[in-house]
Amino acid sequence: MNPELINILNTIVRSATPLIIASLGETITERAGMINLSLNGSLLLSALAGYVVAKTTNNILLGVLAAALVGLLIAAIIGLGAIPLRQDQVALGFVLTLLAENMAKFLGTPYNNKPGLSLGQQPIPILSDIPIIGPILFNQNLFVYFSFALIFVLWWWLFRSRPGLAHRAIGERPEAAFARGTRVNRLRIVALLVGGALCGIAGAAYSLDVKAGWASSPAMNGDGWIALAIVIFGGWHPFRVAFGAYLFAALRAAASAIQRSPDLNIPLVLLNAMPWLLMIGTLMLVSTGMLDRLLHVMPLPVQRRLRQILRSDPPAALGRPFEG
Repeated sequence: MNPELINILNTIVRSATPLIIASLGETITERAGMINLSLNGSLLLSALAGYVVAKTTNNILLGVLAAALVGLLIAAIIGLGAIPLRQDQVALGFVLTLLAENMAKFLGTPYNNKPGLSLGQQPIPILSDIPIIGPILFNQNLFVYFSFALIFVLWWWLFRSRPGLAHRAIGERPEAAFARGTRVNRLRIVALLVGGALCGIAGAAYSLDVKAGWASSPAMNGDGWIALAIVIFGGWHPFRVAFGAYLFAALRAAASAIQRSPDLNIPLVLLNAMPWLLMIGTLMLVSTGMLDRLLHVMPLPVQRRLRQILRSDPPAALGRPFEG
């Protein structure tokens, strides 16, 4: 394979990593029936915290822990307001994302355009030497490997474990789960905190790897909203969510390559809209009768399997408070 193409694919995998971590964190939260709309602000503030702590202590691990703590604290505020205080979690998340965004830009002013620590590549012996896939998947860093593991661990947790069944139950039918002895609100808070911490780690993945450092106009600004869209695009399923993140990163890379090409004169606005147009088109296909009409001509077993794969219904109790 062309070395240049391998480098492009390697970059796509690396740049998709923060989106994967943040989107899977939100998947955990929403599968439990909660909504964390603070993702964008959490990403920015945790990215700043990770950068500053890592630069100050000269320790990347402490930077990652600080970023995770920031994401967790923001999620904890939502959990406190939404569950014990019975406030609207959507409004709380929206206010917090605006607050965190402005805090990140204000507190980050002294660090604008200053270099910071960067997590280098850690090739996996033997695996990184495999032709084609080795340089793409196994010549990466710990953030990328963590995202790989997170995809499979979350899938196993949700669909192959009893605690994962309870996790899905409190997002689908909390009353039934409560009747079986499940502590619904306690588990919802735990899911919210875990999702917030993962969003914080995603922020650290930006400022300590993808775009190492800090800038007055953070490169990751807006990616929290993208992560929320990817969760919907992925139908709240870890594999599909990861696919959506990789697809979004690939479309971004394609738009950037087209923009640099002197032979293609495509408006920049249209290039930037490509990922969103694809997601909107897919959601329309799945949520309307168009998909059923397309599948109707296929054999019944194939129809059932494809409907299961493409299912994108949200958890039935998503955003709905539970009193019990």
